Amino acid sequence: MKINRSNFIRELLKKNERALDFVIDEYGSLVNGIVRNVLKPIGDNGVIEECLSDIFFSVWKNINKFEGEAGDFKSWICGLSKYKAIDYYRKYSKEVNKIVSFQENEKSNYSLEDEIIRNIETSQVINLINKLKEPDKSIFVMKFLFGYSSSKISDLLGLTISNINTKISRGRKKLRKKYKEINMEEIYEG
Repeated sequence: MKINRSNFIRELLKKNERALDFVIDEYGSLVNGIVRNVLKPIGDNGVIEECLSDIFFSVWKNINKFEGEAGDFKSWICGLSKYKAIDYYRKYSKEVNKIVSFQENEKSNYSLEDEIIRNIETSQVINLINKLKEPDKSIFVMKFLFGYSSSKISDLLGLTISNINTKISRGRKKLRKKYKEINMEEIYEG
């Protein structure tokens, strides 16, 4: 049986390895682009390759969690790739940041406390983005972590550019409000 766009999901569910080969051939460059864009600051091709392997293993292992038609698979694998790459970034950037922070602190006027505060604030913002509902979460990750244009996001998600920009504007307001609430709670609790 030849694997194609109309039967690859069904064949993946049956654990047909040729279906996974089809997914890698069909979506490999897209997944590679997403992962490299997120993990480029790490500067380690081994980490990128490990992440790519992990993504396709996750597709194999979790295909039963995919809900939708074959046309929805592209969005699903993009989302899976994006979040897996972010997880790898968080894991490996901590190691890189420890080295870089130490070196920068040796050379600059920034204190270690300033660096910790910046990392906490970044972490809070990422946690807030993760709490957004779809497609807002995907839009924010693509726009602000990957640096995609509204036009490219529009193509990937099938939404109008106007809709993307409206969601970004509303999302920023929500995030700003939540961020202030969190920081006010910490002030009163601390």
